[in-house]
Amino acid sequence: MSFITLGIAFTAIMFTLIISPFFIWLNRRLSIVDVPGREPHKQHISPTPIAGGQVLVSTLLVIGLVNGVLRLPEIQPILLPAAVVFIFGLWDDIKGISPIWKFLGQLLASVILIYSGLQVLLFSHQWLNYLITILWLVGITNAYNFVDSMDGLVLGLGGLAAAFYVLVTYDATQLSLSYLSLIIFGASIGAFYFNSRPAKYFMGDSGSQLMGFLLASIAIAYNPVGFEPYVSWFIPILLMAIPIFDTVLIVFSRLRRGTSIFKGANDHTYHRLVALGMDPNRAVLTMQIMAFLLSSLAFISLPLAPIYANLIFAGVVLIGILLVVYLDFSKSWTTNDSQSYKN
Repeated sequence: MSFITLGIAFTAIMFTLIISPFFIWLNRRLSIVDVPGREPHKQHISPTPIAGGQVLVSTLLVIGLVNGVLRLPEIQPILLPAAVVFIFGLWDDIKGISPIWKFLGQLLASVILIYSGLQVLLFSHQWLNYLITILWLVGITNAYNFVDSMDGLVLGLGGLAAAFYVLVTYDATQLSLSYLSLIIFGASIGAFYFNSRPAKYFMGDSGSQLMGFLLASIAIAYNPVGFEPYVSWFIPILLMAIPIFDTVLIVFSRLRRGTSIFKGANDHTYHRLVALGMDPNRAVLTMQIMAFLLSSLAFISLPLAPIYANLIFAGVVLIGILLVVYLDFSKSWTTNDSQSYKN
């Protein structure tokens, strides 16, 4: 396994590093760029290619085909719905589409995934399983799209989640999911070199949504062996806790102020950490360190008795709620509150 792991990770990293300059050139040539000032919350100073999604999907296709990962039965149900999410995201990167169209694309992808046989199986009533599956897929897809508020952030969070998925799926003997997670991990490292501040290209909706949908799908396919289901149910939530937290913060804050949930603004977790006095790079690093700690906590919780594991999870949820309230009512934030929705 160690040789296969190193081989897949190495080839994914190297391939991403090699193809990135080509996609930077191609997107500039085709004018698929994020122009400064196109939206009020855009703060970059020069036109930047939106190539991240194309780089990610190219690495998945080529490395997945070369290593045979995409031909594995456990992976095939994910491919078509992931392609749907990517296409709708790319459409938004090129033309700019309304949130309803993006939602319809995510909904279509979720239905295809369910039809392919991959869904949450928690309840005796099938319609509840369908509902939870759609809510999870759409929610996590949008969570990674929302959290993509600074260079390198979504790749760091997605790469960390993928790395931990390599471990939990390997432990569950679901090697096909481990291999897919490895490709995502390797692609994230390679793309991070170009997406870190100041970014040479942005991930765009095609990249951030694809990352979220893939990780959400792996979470559904993950079937832990030898652990209490009353413990393992919240492991994917902790592995993707930071994007989930950011989404909860945004929804709570904007509903409280009566503003659109889907309108871009400088009110994400990253922006609030900077408002509290953090350096931009340190704010990104803080979120990534917290993601690592929470993912580690998921591993620590796995072998515990259900009551202790769920108490830990409940503690994390409580701290998260308190942080949402603190960040949204903080004087450092509320002082610049109205300006944050205009800039």
